[in-house]
Amino acid sequence: MRKLLASTYKEFLLLTRDIGGIAILFIMPLVLIVTITIIQDSTFKSVSETKIPILLVDNDKGSVSETIIKGLKESNIFEVIKIAIEEDAKNLVFKGKNQLAIVIPENLSSDLEKKINQNVEGILDRFGLDEDEVENQPKEIFTAKEVKLYFDPATQFSFKNSVKNEVDKMISKIETQSIYNAFQKQITDDPSEIVFETENFISFKEILPKNKDENIIPNSVQHNVPAWTLFAIFFIIVPLSINIVKEKSQGTFVRLRTNPVSYLTVLGGKTVIYLIVCLIQFVLMLLIGIYLFPAIGLPTLNVSGKFSLLFLVAIFAGLAAIGLGLLLGTIAKTQEQSAPFGATFVVILAALGGVWVPVFIMPEFMQTLSKISPMNWGLNAFYDVFLRNSSLLEIVPEITLLFLFFIITTLIAIVYNEKKNAV
Repeated sequence: MRKLLASTYKEFLLLTRDIGGIAILFIMPLVLIVTITIIQDSTFKSVSETKIPILLVDNDKGSVSETIIKGLKESNIFEVIKIAIEEDAKNLVFKGKNQLAIVIPENLSSDLEKKINQNVEGILDRFGLDEDEVENQPKEIFTAKEVKLYFDPATQFSFKNSVKNEVDKMISKIETQSIYNAFQKQITDDPSEIVFETENFISFKEILPKNKDENIIPNSVQHNVPAWTLFAIFFIIVPLSINIVKEKSQGTFVRLRTNPVSYLTVLGGKTVIYLIVCLIQFVLMLLIGIYLFPAIGLPTLNVSGKFSLLFLVAIFAGLAAIGLGLLLGTIAKTQEQSAPFGATFVVILAALGGVWVPVFIMPEFMQTLSKISPMNWGLNAFYDVFLRNSSLLEIVPEITLLFLFFIITTLIAIVYNEKKNAV
């Protein structure tokens, strides 16, 4: 124990003598999380808080176009800007001035009404319910109408799909309502008489995990804080591996080998100090979410009743990161090897783990591969606590994997070092 404390004190002195390194360890992750959360906050905001300006060319000027315009405005997603000429709207969108233009064709309302009335009359005639003689009357042929959508070529595919789905939903609702109205007119002459109940029968309701505070809804802060906290924790492998390589190149390890100190004791000292660094990073991240974010207009991070579990996850995530740093520092021969490889490897683990892109939208092969990323285990454990309100037993699998990862990487580092020194 005395040797471990001495080794820990040595690491503390080395760390405190590098003020610039300490600043990078603590300040850069805070700047990163604030920047990313501000940028991504609009993604998680209610759609009522964000308006997307769209150009609309109304060549119909009928009931259908009025319904479409009303639906777009009431959706609280779009800000409708009317424009007279289709070519002007097209040029504005293709030049990147606007993201979207919608062009409603001529005679859409009148042709839709005529076609539906013709179909309804044909159906009623087959049942012998139509009083007018329509059997020998020639049927009018209508050309299918197209609602044109112009998108900025730089627009994301997901945005295109969401707009297409929104417009398609409105058009389908208009067509269904028109069919009901046509049957209503044919069946009764009293417009006040309700023949068909046209209210939506099926609705959707989002059910959130049970929480002591039922008003808590996952937001950008609750998504970003655990993700970027984990990224900052794992980035500890860069200074840790550089520290080990520097000691080897400066001959510190050679001097330590002349003393009765095992390599495990040396690594133990580094583990204690850098785990404390990870936990300080974690606490600073939480303080940013609780106090700074509300002051700059972002949602408040809710940790009520969750701090102990979050702290536990941070401990095991820190151990996993430290184990990887110890292994990298032991194997690398120069700082030029450890620093670039460590930084790149952390980014790869973050990408695989779901920090950059959610795992569920990855290809199936990448989803399978993400399961071997320790950052994925840590992120799932954080999300289980932050967003799914999980208990200790429910996060045991993730923290067990993180701890096993630490044990395995540390053992490999010790065995590698022993074999290398035995040669």
